[in-house]
Amino acid sequence: MPATLTGQLVVAISSRALFDFEAENLIFEAGDDHAYMALQQQRLDQPAPPGVAFSLVQKLLAFNAGGGAPQVEVVVLSRNDPISGMRVFRSAKHYGLAIERGVFTRGASPWRYLKPLAAQLFLSANEADVRQALAAGVAAARVMPDAARASAAHPRELRIAFDGDAVLFSDEAEQIYQRDGLAAFREHESSRAHLPLPAGPFKPVLAALQRLQQAPGGGMKVRTALVTARSAPAHERAIRTLMDWQIEVDEAMFLGGLAKGEFLREFEPDFFFDDQVGHVESAALHVPAGQVAAGIAAL
Repeated sequence: MPATLTGQLVVAISSRALFDFEAENLIFEAGDDHAYMALQQQRLDQPAPPGVAFSLVQKLLAFNAGGGAPQVEVVVLSRNDPISGMRVFRSAKHYGLAIERGVFTRGASPWRYLKPLAAQLFLSANEADVRQALAAGVAAARVMPDAARASAAHPRELRIAFDGDAVLFSDEAEQIYQRDGLAAFREHESSRAHLPLPAGPFKPVLAALQRLQQAPGGGMKVRTALVTARSAPAHERAIRTLMDWQIEVDEAMFLGGLAKGEFLREFEPDFFFDDQVGHVESAALHVPAGQVAAGIAAL
């Protein structure tokens, strides 16, 4: 009987998101893929340094340590060539990451393989691949390879922070703000405080994290945060939406337009997801971050 990933949180991740291949990528981006392959082959026995999403993956896989059926599957889904894929697997083994599956497409877009993998999350440094994944209905984010690395202060706790509109929620309210301004946005949200917002691309990810939190064994915990530019009175609709979904977050920050970076620095997430480039760049100075290239503000 074929193997199945049913019942697991399946995360697909590119080589550059998992490991720091930025020096090698300069050669790849120059269009000389043969030189890139030769360099990766020369470095087969040299573990690649951890990348921006390394801590996220390391902690996700730690949920499988409790025995029983695995809860998380991480698959490398990469534009790299198969030779470079050898180095990815060897690097994963070096760091004790139990990654067994990978798809390497040598420059071709890999997003089509998300469906047969049943992936619920895709992390990549390639914006086009991320947009295609989101259009196909898979939560995805363009990682910032140069972002700060995650804090080592919480080794047994997976910490993830999410923006609200266009990430956890749809961009319905954000469209009002962009078209009509802040006052209209507040009036729109106040008058609809009891009406749940439609789901955004990352609602399934948050729900999967809640299931991980509730699953026994492993010794790992999950801590989540909503970090949004909303403020009172628009906060109420966001909270009531989560209540309607029966999904909890541990912390909520309604910042009313304040820069998010310093607040995220104090929360110390393993990753932060936001749709707006400016917020992601602010966050990336302090924490691992990625852009959810969806919604009106991400165009």
